[in-house]
Order: sequence, then structure tokens, then C-alpha cells
Amino acid sequence: MENTKFLLNEKQIPEYFLNINYYFKKYLGKLPDPALHPLTKKPITARDLEPIFPKELIRQEVTLEKNVKIPNEVREIYKLYRPTPLFRARGLEKFLDTPAHIYYKYEGASPAGSHKLNTALVQAFYNQKEGVKMLVTETGAGQWGSALSMACNFFKLKCLVFMVKISYEQKPYRKIVMEIFKSRVISSPSTKTRIGRVFIKKFPKTHGSLGMAIAEAIEVAASKKEAKYSLGSVLNHVLLH
Repeated sequence: MENTKFLLNEKQIPEYFLNINYYFKKYLGKLPDPALHPLTKKPITARDLEPIFPKELIRQEVTLEKNVKIPNEVREIYKLYRPTPLFRARGLEKFLDTPAHIYYKYEGASPAGSHKLNTALVQAFYNQKEGVKMLVTETGAGQWGSALSMACNFFKLKCLVFMVKISYEQKPYRKIVMEIFKSRVISSPSTKTRIGRVFIKKFPKTHGSLGMAIAEAIEVAASKKEAKYSLGSVLNHVLLH
């Protein structure tokens, strides 16, 4: 019988992240388009990121190294749920009548319920290492908020989560999960920030949006010395993890 499920043991958890930008540069000769500064519309620089991210994550954002070492402290926590199983979708291959081999990873077995804990742990670790006391973030349905809340709990950081209003109301149990890990969860838009009050005044019937929640989170993170912002998607260092 041919294998459908492929499993590694704890000792085979990788020691390094593989940096896809290294391969873009080496084999394609160029990198993906950079993120743009929202005010200048020019590519964001490392200096632009300093108010909201710790130095090591900024370094990982721009690195072209092939391998980036995974901290041992993070690898120890990865043992709770990694390596996750790799499956071969033999039934789908047969249905499609394709010679291609189709594989997928199952990430739902993590304590937070998604792959997002992979980067949340790394971000929390490096923020704590650089003396940050609190991480501020946004969440839509609550997966990212749950992952960062758990990661902050591991590394003894406070966590503030702006949760999109409609999800805050429709998915109360996600809020409970975050609060179990000692996070503070605020429905967004809120009256807690200047930009939140602007949104409420301009759009009084809004159900909120991820953009609004991001704006509130960045405002708080940029205004507090002991706080940094944490993002669960989009940027290079997040994809790296």
C-alpha cells in the first residue's frame, strides 16, 4: 500500500527557516515588489519599520540569507504540535486524472488551531528578547489573535488585540480563547484610539474592517515605548516563519 500520510518525529523539526527571497534573487534575478510607505508611496525602509517592529524582525524582513536560524526556545514550543503531517491527495489526483503529485499540510492540530502560531512564537520571542513588554495587533475572525495571545503568554508579554466588530459580535468564543491567554480584546472600531473615534464618527453604522483594526493597533503600538506591533500575514518575515 502506498503512503498517504507522511510523519516526522520531534527530532526532525528543522533548525532553520528557508528564505524564499534567496531563491527569487538567485534564480529569477529579482525580488517581489516591496511594501510601500502609506504616506510617501515609496518602498518602506528599515528605518520606517523601527517604531513598530523589533530589530531582529526588521533584519529578517530584508535578509537574503538562504537559511535563518530558528531560536531553540521556539523549537521547544514547536514540539507541542510540529512537525505537522504531510498528506498526499491521491483521491484528488485520481479525480483530476493528473500525473501530478498533489500534497497538502494539515496545520489544524496546533494549540491555536492554525499555522499562524508558527510566526507568532518567533515574533513574541524576539520582542521579549529586545525588552518589549506588550504586543498590539488586529484580528479578523480571531485565528491570528488567538495565536499571538498564546505566544505572548509563553513569553510573558502583554497582548492587546483589536478585533473586527462583526467578528467580535459573531464569534464570542474566539474572544474567550484570547482572554484565556490573558489578552485584552477590544471591538474595532473603538473609542480607545484617535483613528477609531474618527471611523465611528464618519461611519457610525460600520461593522468594522481589518483595515480599521490595523490602523488602531498601529496607532497604539507607535505611541507606547514599551509596545510593538505584530502582524500575522503579508510581510517577508511572517512568510519566512
